[in-house]
Amino acid sequence: MSNSQHNAMAAPVCIIGGGPAGLMAAEVLALAGYNVQLFDAMPSLGRKFLLAGIGGLNITHSEDKATFIQRYSAQTDWLERWLAVFDADAVRHWVHGLGIETFVGSSGRVFPKEMKAAPLLRAWLQRLRGLGVKIHTRSRWLGWDAQGALRMATDAGERQVQANAVRLALGGGSWPRLGSDAAWIPVLQQRGVAIAALEASNCGFDVAAWSTFLLDKWVAAPVKNCALRVAGQVYRQGEWLLTATGVEGSLIYALSAEIRHQIAAQGHCVLEMECLPNKYYAEVLAALQRPRGKKTLSKHLQQQLGLDGVKAALLRECAPVEHFHYMAQLAALIKALPIQLLRARPIAEAISTAGGVKAEMLDHNLMLKSLPSVFCAGEMLDWDAPTGGYLLTACLASGFADGHGMLRWLERDRALGWVAE
Repeated sequence: MSNSQHNAMAAPVCIIGGGPAGLMAAEVLALAGYNVQLFDAMPSLGRKFLLAGIGGLNITHSEDKATFIQRYSAQTDWLERWLAVFDADAVRHWVHGLGIETFVGSSGRVFPKEMKAAPLLRAWLQRLRGLGVKIHTRSRWLGWDAQGALRMATDAGERQVQANAVRLALGGGSWPRLGSDAAWIPVLQQRGVAIAALEASNCGFDVAAWSTFLLDKWVAAPVKNCALRVAGQVYRQGEWLLTATGVEGSLIYALSAEIRHQIAAQGHCVLEMECLPNKYYAEVLAALQRPRGKKTLSKHLQQQLGLDGVKAALLRECAPVEHFHYMAQLAALIKALPIQLLRARPIAEAISTAGGVKAEMLDHNLMLKSLPSVFCAGEMLDWDAPTGGYLLTACLASGFADGHGMLRWLERDRALGWVAE
């Protein structure tokens, strides 16, 4: 009997969670010939993945590897191990293998040609079913019974499932209506697994209050061609949105980790906005000092610097009134306008969460040290990533790495005669 036939006859390997990380691990194990059973609490798989792709599915980023890995903040060492075996190039190659063409946008982001998540997910699920993966929806994991079997809540009542190995891919706590409700945390904590508290990531942040004028005219307005700086050091260019309660958008998401850290340390974060990142302070000052005659300052800003719309409104909102009488001070504010942020928006509104199972709880195969045969990957682990393709790439890479970690463990235990037939 071949190894593939032998693996297929063995007790199943169970994947709990049908997001990108879970599906990738299922693919790795099914390709090796294992009997893979995949469970998800929702009526269908990949719901968060599909929602994330509504505005155009950003699967990865084309920037160089050294820059790419630095997008992962404090978890670079952990993420680097995953990306060493499944990086951005591997993501594109894998997508092409599903029959989906990709292209690189002007920002360097990589998208499917059709810009949608649904065709990719359909092709992926078709591949998994062809490999023999058995999918069970409406099956919520509740933990383990006294004999070590998995407890699964289904429409027909609770059932117990025996498994040679279990892979948990249950997500974080964002968008709970799509399945990532963090209900797994107390189950693992009761088994001695240390969990870093979940925090909203890739989320909006609140200010104390915007003025009625700003709210009436500029809510949901995009703030384009600007740059933001946190703690005088971390600097990014792009665009963001002004919301009824504060700020959000891609540029805010890219800085969310640093913003959170500042709020945790100081109780607030002063975000500095460069209204005109492509002009030096001296250029701005020279333009402001040109005679304006009877023109209003607003008209002067527009004609001399092209500063108008929501940027000009934010300048009026956040700059002290007296600074508008002194061009040197006004020029400094145009180059570094302070916007004070007080708190992150609730986790349920966030695109993703930081926090989760701590790295020291897992071995090099991503298996829980306190629960042999139980593996974890994806967003339920303690890492963080901005949008822009980095979040999805890391989820896929962790699933790939974790799937191979499970294979190493299963093959070792089969050689020792520890895997149930």
